[in-house]
Amino acid sequence: MDPADPAWSPLKHFGSEVQLERERLGMKRAALGKEASCGYSLVAKIETGERVPPLEFAQACDRVFPHSNGRFVRLWPLALRYAFPPWFRAYVELEEKATSVRMFHPQLVPGLVQTEGYARAVLRTGRPTNLDDLVTARIERQRILTRDKPALLWLVLNEVVLRNTVGTKDVMRGQLAHLRDLAENPAHRVQVIRDNGKHHGWASPFGLLSFTEGADVVHVDGFPRGYVLAETDDVRDAQDAYDLLKAMAAPPDESAELIDSISKDCYS
Repeated sequence: MDPADPAWSPLKHFGSEVQLERERLGMKRAALGKEASCGYSLVAKIETGERVPPLEFAQACDRVFPHSNGRFVRLWPLALRYAFPPWFRAYVELEEKATSVRMFHPQLVPGLVQTEGYARAVLRTGRPTNLDDLVTARIERQRILTRDKPALLWLVLNEVVLRNTVGTKDVMRGQLAHLRDLAENPAHRVQVIRDNGKHHGWASPFGLLSFTEGADVVHVDGFPRGYVLAETDDVRDAQDAYDLLKAMAAPPDESAELIDSISKDCYS
């Protein structure tokens, strides 16, 4: 199939539909950009399938284009998934359906709770050609924590995660402030395993997803790609490991205070 064909990808299809409706109205790209709170350049790149549209852009299109009847918001999830690597798309679909998410990371803040600055600094190290799309896609995943019925988050991090400088001090201050806000949100739990010089044995980031219906699944992060486990024994082992990590960590009520202390010590 010709890559210039709008049917070549959901991203190109979304962009061609935007361009069709915009030109039908005789609207300039700059005018659409003003309605969508973005610039001419982003509108142009979305229309040519070079950039993943933020949800707010799709909402603006439905608001501006007559008779769209929510079409662009319905197309948006398909366009967004195109920004994820093919092997990760199945996990994202599961994550969107999850009622609770339990995550552990020994070295980095997980993508689901990264700020835009932190995500950009982490993703830039891989020298991707589509950095902006990867950042957009990562931030958009976080809507599961702010939707009408948010997924409940339980996050366990090693203390070194808070002390490892990713990007600049400003980036880290913003990231730790975001973690502190999550720690103070009654819907979520954040725990930190204090660095006491002893290694607890878990070196691999992993997470557990739970659903209204169906069994839990495990996602294990790794190189060159992560993978999902659904076998009963694997899930049980992951649940047991997570329970042990929670037991090793400081109580949730102490997290916000510890995060603030590290932020002042390391990034002021």
